[in-house]
Amino acid sequence: MADLVIRFKKPADWSDTVYIHYWDTTPAVAATNWPGAPMTAEAGGWFAVRLHGVSAARMVFNDGSGRQTGDLYRDRDGWCSETGQWSDRKPRAKSGPKKAPRRRAPSPDPVALRPVGERTDFREETIYFLLTARFYDGDPSNNFFCRDRIKFNEASGEPEDPHWRGDFKGLIQRLDYLRDLGFSAIWITPPVENRSGLDYHGYHGYDWTRIDPRLESPDATYQDLIDQAHARGIKIIQDVVVNHSCQFGIRGKVHIDHLPIKYYVPQGKQPGEERHGPYVGNLGNYAWPNRDDIDNPVAPDWYRERHGRDPDGVEPLVDPKTGETVPKPGYDPGRFFGIDAGTLDPEWYHQEGFIAGGDWENQWALQAKHLAGDCIDLATERQNVKDYIIGSVNRYLDMGVDALRIDTVKHVERDNLLEYVNAWKAHKPGLFVFGENLVKGYGWGDMGGGDNGPSPIRPWWYTRLGHDPRDPNSGGDSGFPQLDFGLFSTFRDNLSRGSYDGVARVLEMDWIYGNATELVTFLQNHDVGPDNDFMFRFKGEQWMAAAAYNLLWTARGIPCLYYGEEIEFMKGAPQDVIGERDTLDATGRAYFGDHLEDGRIAETQAHPLYQHIKRLNMVRRAVPALQKAAMGQVSEWGSGMSFVRDWNDGESYAVVGLTIGGDQHITVGGVRNGTYRDCVTGSETQVADGTLSFHVNGNSAGIHVLDGPGKIGADGAYLR
Repeated sequence: MADLVIRFKKPADWSDTVYIHYWDTTPAVAATNWPGAPMTAEAGGWFAVRLHGVSAARMVFNDGSGRQTGDLYRDRDGWCSETGQWSDRKPRAKSGPKKAPRRRAPSPDPVALRPVGERTDFREETIYFLLTARFYDGDPSNNFFCRDRIKFNEASGEPEDPHWRGDFKGLIQRLDYLRDLGFSAIWITPPVENRSGLDYHGYHGYDWTRIDPRLESPDATYQDLIDQAHARGIKIIQDVVVNHSCQFGIRGKVHIDHLPIKYYVPQGKQPGEERHGPYVGNLGNYAWPNRDDIDNPVAPDWYRERHGRDPDGVEPLVDPKTGETVPKPGYDPGRFFGIDAGTLDPEWYHQEGFIAGGDWENQWALQAKHLAGDCIDLATERQNVKDYIIGSVNRYLDMGVDALRIDTVKHVERDNLLEYVNAWKAHKPGLFVFGENLVKGYGWGDMGGGDNGPSPIRPWWYTRLGHDPRDPNSGGDSGFPQLDFGLFSTFRDNLSRGSYDGVARVLEMDWIYGNATELVTFLQNHDVGPDNDFMFRFKGEQWMAAAAYNLLWTARGIPCLYYGEEIEFMKGAPQDVIGERDTLDATGRAYFGDHLEDGRIAETQAHPLYQHIKRLNMVRRAVPALQKAAMGQVSEWGSGMSFVRDWNDGESYAVVGLTIGGDQHITVGGVRNGTYRDCVTGSETQVADGTLSFHVNGNSAGIHVLDGPGKIGADGAYLR
């Protein structure tokens, strides 16, 4: 077996002798005793060692006098820099001292939120993501119970917790809460009119041209929300569904064959006996006088005629498909709720059936089959579909919507989806658009990394324009960044265990994306969390969450917080309903407004994580490098991380050290010389030899900015 040859660049402040302590080798050999085996000095400050008959090992470099690296691992020959960064070949020698960075005039208040119109680079923002219907109830008159998953009071038996509970009026009333927390952009779930048995979240579109009336009030329309947010310097991100409609079609465009729901009678009941919360008599829309869900002008004549009368759903109706007469107890539920894919209008829909089993990693199936019974796959390649969705969303851009988030990205072929994205960008130059391509893993596709799906359904593919699944550089930046599921997927195995182990491996692959600094990063959202099988809200220790936010707010990408994370809301609950009897109050989508009432909001704002995130937002806003720079000199050793963010060749320059668990002494070499000020502690350090050393308290951060503003905000539990 070949030997393992390792070289290490000694930091300038270490003693003259360098040791390597190694263990856990492949194949197994005896570990060294501390401080380990002495390494051989070479030219240029490098030290070398040959581990005979070893192909891989864990190791720590040290000088025998108290200075050491973190835990490292190597499974091939390599060169390790003084910062712990591995290379397969000898790094180039520095040509001389770093040139002085370009300077710009300091802002009078680096933490102030500038007006929306002045912020043209979306990387300057941080995002708060919320389900409007579950956030804060400002107008109880527009509350609405969906047909499914109704919560009943155990004592009275009365329905409570309407699915459609929060609204625009409530969100407007709590915009100052979000601004105080420090967020500059709000991502709301799709606000367009929906139809489904469980449509409170907005992902079952029925009419893209109208805002759902269950969100608006006479004095709080969507336009009012946009205007009120802008008045506070907050941007609005609208969630958009391109891939599918609800199971009832699209108002004014296409009808999907069903019988009116008010004629549905479950097995064992007689017409008019339904008693399901507010659904008394039948399951038709209880808030409409005619008790019918669908008012589609392109529905058949018989359907439209029934829409206008017989609210109780008792007048006999002959099913034109079977000749059976309804209402009839137990009559085929599929005729009311189901889909026969073969009968769909091919002008609007695909007809290839439903996704199942192995389809979830098959490009054709994902992009031609229906996602679910209430998510019917649109023929997105057809011009009529493009015209309808693009034109509908253009209206909201004209109203002032600042950015778009695109749902279910991998279910639409990339070049087809970019037709939509680029049309919206052409309509509103400078528009920021990002997508959701859910993957539980690194998402490297054909490039390896244990992925079982091809590149054309993976996030990086949508950020590029090329067509070689093994070469991201076969095409440039598509301008369509994604939610960073690759980074998120590591959190189950590191942050949820109190470690940063493995984070660097993901960051080393940033080159595969069109622009990694535009990825939207997160710890959890309405679908996933970093625990077990990704189905639950984060249930780790509070300090673990704080360390996760320290990483997300200082690493590349645009950080996004899911509503309630600031107080560990519904900690450990499933993100969505799982069991047959689950209701929303027991999930991560529970109603948050109770914590925002006047009598409780001070308690909410006093939570340690609220204060922690608020301060992180302040720090990030003050340091352009944390917003927009790529990451360099990434070093990770499980209990800590360090990296450099250099924006515009020194215009803004930050050296970051993070700890998770205990205190760490961190040294970063190869940095620019000058005066560094820590945004966390306010300490000031002069660097003249290209090496910055600093102490970081456990679960905290050191954010040392060249000619920086100094300490920002007050010390808290996790930044101190």
